[in-house]
Amino acid sequence: MVLNVNGIKHEITVDPDVALLNVLRNHLDLTGSKYGCGEGACGACTVLVNGKPVHSCITPVSAVGGKEITTIEGLEKNGKLHAVQEAFLTIDTFQCSYCAPGMIMSAVALLNNNPAPSADAIVKAMNGNICRCGTYPNIIKAIKLASKS
Repeated sequence: MVLNVNGIKHEITVDPDVALLNVLRNHLDLTGSKYGCGEGACGACTVLVNGKPVHSCITPVSAVGGKEITTIEGLEKNGKLHAVQEAFLTIDTFQCSYCAPGMIMSAVALLNNNPAPSADAIVKAMNGNICRCGTYPNIIKAIKLASKS
């Protein structure tokens, strides 16, 4: 099977039912996406598949063959962080940062589809991403800041 991850094609041999998260972390050494709940409820494992946020812990690798997969590692371009990453750092959004990759990937997907979202649109788009530290007000501020970039 061929996976297109962060613009690079990878030939892998795994059981088609293996979770995409496991392939990213254990076969491709892309450890930015985190294992949280294993049920697609917390969002720590969120990656983009053809630009849409997907919980990689419940997505079988067979469902993404030939599709464009973007992980948190794929956002930086030529040594420059993505505007969402910069905004999250500027606002000092996180405490423990375990949810950060999934939050950032969901925010990127939102801003790609809605460059100037309202607070309500942000909350709706971020539903399915849990921050154990409760930094939701700063997450909204960071996404608003990134939308101005």
